[in-house]
Amino acid sequence: MSTPGVLTFTQQAWEQVLAKVKRAVVYLDAACAESLHWGCGSSRLLEAVGNSACYLREFEPAAVGGGAEQPKAVFVLSCLLKGRTVETLRDIICRSHFQYCVVVTAVNHAVHLTANHVPPAAAAELEGQQPVFEQLEEKLCEWMGNMNYTAEVLHVPLLLACAAPHLALTPAFASLFPLLPQDVHILNRARSDKRRLGNLAEVDATTLTPELLLTIRCLVSGLSSLCEHLGVREECFAVGSLSRIIAADLANFAPAKNRRKTATGRASVVFVDRTLDLTGAVGHHGDNLVEKILSVLPQLPGHTNDVMVNMVELTALQAEEENQNMVAPGCLAQSNDPAAKALWEALLNTKHKEAVMEVRRHLVEAASRENLPIKMSMGRVTPGQLMSYIHLFKNNLKALGNHCGLLQLGLATVQTLKHPQTAKWDNFLAFERLLLQSIGESTMSVVLNQLLPMIKPSNQRTNDDYSPEELLVLLIYIYSVSGEFSVDKDLGEGEEKVKKALAQVFCEESELSPLLQKITGCDSSINLTFRKSRSAVDELFTSLRDIAGARNLMKQFKSVYVPGNHTHQASYKPLLKQVVEEIFNPERPDPVDIEHMSSGLTDLLKTGFSMFMKVSRPHPSDHPLLILFVVGGVTASEAKMIKDLVPSLKPGTQVIVLSTRLLKPTNIPELLFTTDRLHPDLGF
Repeated sequence: MSTPGVLTFTQQAWEQVLAKVKRAVVYLDAACAESLHWGCGSSRLLEAVGNSACYLREFEPAAVGGGAEQPKAVFVLSCLLKGRTVETLRDIICRSHFQYCVVVTAVNHAVHLTANHVPPAAAAELEGQQPVFEQLEEKLCEWMGNMNYTAEVLHVPLLLACAAPHLALTPAFASLFPLLPQDVHILNRARSDKRRLGNLAEVDATTLTPELLLTIRCLVSGLSSLCEHLGVREECFAVGSLSRIIAADLANFAPAKNRRKTATGRASVVFVDRTLDLTGAVGHHGDNLVEKILSVLPQLPGHTNDVMVNMVELTALQAEEENQNMVAPGCLAQSNDPAAKALWEALLNTKHKEAVMEVRRHLVEAASRENLPIKMSMGRVTPGQLMSYIHLFKNNLKALGNHCGLLQLGLATVQTLKHPQTAKWDNFLAFERLLLQSIGESTMSVVLNQLLPMIKPSNQRTNDDYSPEELLVLLIYIYSVSGEFSVDKDLGEGEEKVKKALAQVFCEESELSPLLQKITGCDSSINLTFRKSRSAVDELFTSLRDIAGARNLMKQFKSVYVPGNHTHQASYKPLLKQVVEEIFNPERPDPVDIEHMSSGLTDLLKTGFSMFMKVSRPHPSDHPLLILFVVGGVTASEAKMIKDLVPSLKPGTQVIVLSTRLLKPTNIPELLFTTDRLHPDLGF
């Protein structure tokens, strides 16, 4: 049997679902579809259904119902069974001819009790019972039109999309993002009769909105199931305000108490707020091919962690724009192709140059195995050279089928290397390096003045110039890497000039991008007045100031900026690297900013006694497994850095990187400027 890990956790969860789907119409929501996509692939689901007329449908209000010849349905959902979700279930079932319905939810029954306002004491008395699920089963029979029909509601922890053995994402929580100081003001407005919150350090579970608290509890439910699968009793730690709330909720999650008593393994789970270091999320210093692929290729519809690869080159169609949508796109996830999976993991774990050479090696070996007429060429790998190898497979259906996954990754590489945005990557990197030197030598107002000439309206921009969205990425980089700075008259004037120029550029866009539409609240540039644009830009700068002050509450991790000296240039030191180095510091000092979350009276007593007795406090380096969860997204190069760094600091320690999503630089403006952090959509 495989060693328990994130992949076995996901695959075993899907096996429970696949056991239910024989000859069924299957409805999936986007997050579960993404988990399936990375975990075992849609082909496994199709095999399990086993019907030539197999129907996979998106779970949505307008979804087509089941006909008279389709008596069975399985609904696979990532969310709570409440509100709009239940209404959609009812609507689909009522317009169908189902006689057997199975509803799978990724959220366990205990969280459903919380969502239905059942007090903890009453919930404890219901251990082993599932009244919420049983009530829904009755409703399903009622909607099917016969109480003798079969209905089943069950919990299966479909939490993760596994990108690699060391890296997994949580698609259902892709929009979960740490709070900013401005959110404290919003929380205070709802606390008119209570004590005002002074800053993020004072925000706890009791002060959050019900929606955010339930979202956290749903995430914790899945993480507890993962720890159960891994057979570990976890110690929870946190860096940052939202991470502290999530870690405390996991540490005190009632259903986890019993499984911890019997767990034989131990693990440290460390949550880190993304907002403490957005420099790494928007920067272009990660020498990683996967980051570039994610940045330049279009997103796969309905997914947050995969892209569309244009496959027209492998067909007889001309590579014209009108033919792009005639052929189904390829993608990065290759869960059922061992060779392609090995290449994908190599791309994640190597630098750009080595990754491109690895793509060439895999293509050459595949062509050789198929006896294709390959012409070897050494030296630098070019897109044209890779394309010539890919074209060898074009008219050989057997070879095409045998190596389809590899060819998708090969085409993704070629399309990325040839993409104009890839050439721009180096421009970003050069400007970011210039900014790092300027920040050490100049005031913030001088740094902003360097950006000012780059803010150009659409009619004056060339391909080398920065779009409004790219300017926002640079502004986030500047404010995040600078950290706390003194506010003076010069800074006010510098910001005012940038605000005015940016507001004018927004107004003069011929067409507003989806991001600018969300930021300005206008669906068309025709309706965007300068006043509206300026108001939106003022709000952006409130968020930027919040980002600059994100590390103010830290005592140790106050900076990601390393000033230059006569031997070294100024540089950026990732917060995640600082956290990992502190965890495995051979001196083992008591962590300052890495807070331990107690899971009950024993832990509290241990912590209290440690003040005056020789009782060791829990330390994140105590255990053989470290699970690092970045709340708000992680980049491919950050995941690689953590994977490489941990064994170098403490050999024998296993590390798993979890996060809400795999990031590209342009994700951050959307998460930062347009996400309602306090009111996530729970489907009801």
